[in-house]
Amino acid sequence: MKKIKCDHCHLEFTEDVMIEEREGEQIRYFCCKGCQGVYHLLKSEGLDTFYDKVGNTTLQPAATVDANLEKYDTEGFIQKYVKEVDGFCEVSLIIEGIHCSACVWLNEKVLYKKEGIIEASINYTNHKAKIVWDPEVLKLSDIIATIQFIGYNAYPYDAKIQEERINKTRRDYYARLLVGVFATMNIMWIAVAQYVGYFTGIRADYKNILNIAEFVLATPTLFYTGWVYFRGAYYGLKNRHINMDFLVATGATLAYIYSIYAMVTQHGEVYFDSVTMIVTFIFIGKYLEVLSKKKAVDTLDKMTGTLPTEVIVIEGNEKKLKNVEEVVEGDIIEVTPGDKIVIDGVILSGEGSFDESSLTGESHPVLRKEGDEIISGTVSLDSVIRYKAVKSFENSMLSTIVTLLEESVTKKPKIEKLANEISGYFSVTILLIALATFIGWYYFEGSFEHALIVAISVIVIACPCALGLATPVATLVGIGEGAKRGILFKEASFLETMAKSDVLLLDKTGTITEGKPKVIDYKALEPFDINLLYALVSTSKHPISQGVKRYLEEHHEALELPELEEVKNIEARGIRAKYQEQELAGGGLKLLEEMGIAIALDEDKSIFAFIVNGEPKAYFYLQDSPKEGAKEAIEEIRKMGLEVVMLTGDMEQVAQKIASEVGIEKVYSGLMPQDKAAIVDRYHEEKKIVIMAGDGINDALALSKSDIAIAMGSGADISVEVSDVVLIDDKITSLKDAVKLSKATYRNIKQNLLLSLTYNLLTVPLAVAGYVIPLVAALSMSLSSLLVVANAVRIKSVFKK
Repeated sequence: MKKIKCDHCHLEFTEDVMIEEREGEQIRYFCCKGCQGVYHLLKSEGLDTFYDKVGNTTLQPAATVDANLEKYDTEGFIQKYVKEVDGFCEVSLIIEGIHCSACVWLNEKVLYKKEGIIEASINYTNHKAKIVWDPEVLKLSDIIATIQFIGYNAYPYDAKIQEERINKTRRDYYARLLVGVFATMNIMWIAVAQYVGYFTGIRADYKNILNIAEFVLATPTLFYTGWVYFRGAYYGLKNRHINMDFLVATGATLAYIYSIYAMVTQHGEVYFDSVTMIVTFIFIGKYLEVLSKKKAVDTLDKMTGTLPTEVIVIEGNEKKLKNVEEVVEGDIIEVTPGDKIVIDGVILSGEGSFDESSLTGESHPVLRKEGDEIISGTVSLDSVIRYKAVKSFENSMLSTIVTLLEESVTKKPKIEKLANEISGYFSVTILLIALATFIGWYYFEGSFEHALIVAISVIVIACPCALGLATPVATLVGIGEGAKRGILFKEASFLETMAKSDVLLLDKTGTITEGKPKVIDYKALEPFDINLLYALVSTSKHPISQGVKRYLEEHHEALELPELEEVKNIEARGIRAKYQEQELAGGGLKLLEEMGIAIALDEDKSIFAFIVNGEPKAYFYLQDSPKEGAKEAIEEIRKMGLEVVMLTGDMEQVAQKIASEVGIEKVYSGLMPQDKAAIVDRYHEEKKIVIMAGDGINDALALSKSDIAIAMGSGADISVEVSDVVLIDDKITSLKDAVKLSKATYRNIKQNLLLSLTYNLLTVPLAVAGYVIPLVAALSMSLSSLLVVANAVRIKSVFKK
């Protein structure tokens, strides 16, 4: 019975099972109600251009919508996979069935047309979709039903599931590699016999037996091990792109077909050995790519490995086991020796040593006591402590790090996009050169066999894969090496931007200095309630306020926290509040000037004044000190070609003192947040690429305007949010390492590109001239890829110098 294609999925079925539908004079056929429904949906929404984009590619038949979609709306599911963002819900889904960019286009278009969808973006590389929607308008089950209705499937993104997928791919590639290696090792012995017989004479029947043996070994190698090339070539052609897979598949297939012809007709020489070795040697490069991706996952595993899924929460006098996703801010958590911290918090009772090496790279245990912060990913070594959760599990440091690393390896730098474009044109050029080579050799020499083999050598020896590997391998090594040292790049592209930067703007407090000013002098003008001052400074996270707070805790016992009203933090000036009939204020010189209070101050000190009803009651004088290694780090950054500038809201005298200690010549002091942002704009007007490093809320505006924003890991959440790079250990030496790593990575990328281009410029003419046989071409091509990978590994040595 005649088979007919379904007008949606393009799969063929017999006429008797098809749904026939007349549309004017045209008859449409659908294999099921699902495909028929999707076709009409796309047409009614004006999305039927999808069929032009997808061409003749077969799709999965539109699946029946899962009847058990309510599970996606359950409280447990939402707590685990859905997070709230500005009143909307956000989820990450993996969409199955995506074959090409047309599939991505279709899913995004259909989702955007769904009322209540705020954002829908799909990463073609890993099929991960980020969807933001209004929960008042639709439910998650409606979104997944929409995706299923158009023929795809969706399930929540889970790092463990993705790890299993990568492991499955690695095992699949390993099995294919084993087949290729086994066939290659055995075919080499047969090839030795063939070549010996070629020079010494061999009976035709023996030669035919050896040819058949080589055919038996070459066939599974080409169609099993080499399947990845055929698949890659197919999707490349479908997207109108000739890639490296197409070159390998074409070269190997031509040699295979010709060898079958030579074996059957017993005319000419077979090249099954070349087919096997071409596929196997180049597949080694593919396998190395998979291993490098697995290594990136292993970096995440090292951070998340053996992470407990439950914690002990203290409720009244009882201890309860709670799922980590159920813990909320304010819960009291107990940890025992050997436990890994999974939620950020502040110690309430007890003290002990913590291993922070997985985050900061610091090998020595760190003592943490009551009042100290502890971050997720660290391990309690020797004591039982209780601490208060200050963040939820999904917002804790470790979860943030893992999310950043997952996203960073999927986003490409500009130089990689350029390399991919070049490799696309390169592949077309090589095919044309190979065709011209075949015509030329056949025309002048008259030997079809020799002309074909020379053309195959040209196809095989050309190596766009080295060109394609040049950037991703280097950036993967760079991102991984940075993560080991507590330097998190949110995107691989930031490595390139940082390497090309001209100016480094540094906030003073918390970036250059420790950010913990100490009270070195105190002057009380009139008697006052110390508890009111303690309550006031406790409302602010500013380093000066925190310094006064620590001083009060060290010098007074049984402090109380009276409840203040109308508390207001005033940018770069101080704090205001009310208590009963009293107007309270605390801050520095700018606040004093605004209130008309004059005071003389030593040049190298900061001041905090406590004011009640407009009258100063006490003055606290504070000093901060530069971080360890700050001077050496800044000097090294300057030697790398960056102009280093200090920005601070502090007084000029204080700023100049710190600047002279660390060797910074250019200082801007007394700045408001908008002033810092204006300085970034000023450098942009000079066509300079700007790095800004800071840790406070007052740095957020300048950070958002800079080309590369670097936040200290312990800084304000908003600073970390708008940043491009996060330094987990807060060290200025890590800032120096970040600059050094970016420059080393970018330099390595350029070396790799030069290496691959030079290789092709030298070897392709040799192949065209007939000096390279296919076997040597395959070995040479693999060698170029291995050289690129080996060169990328050299990035690690930058920290050994």
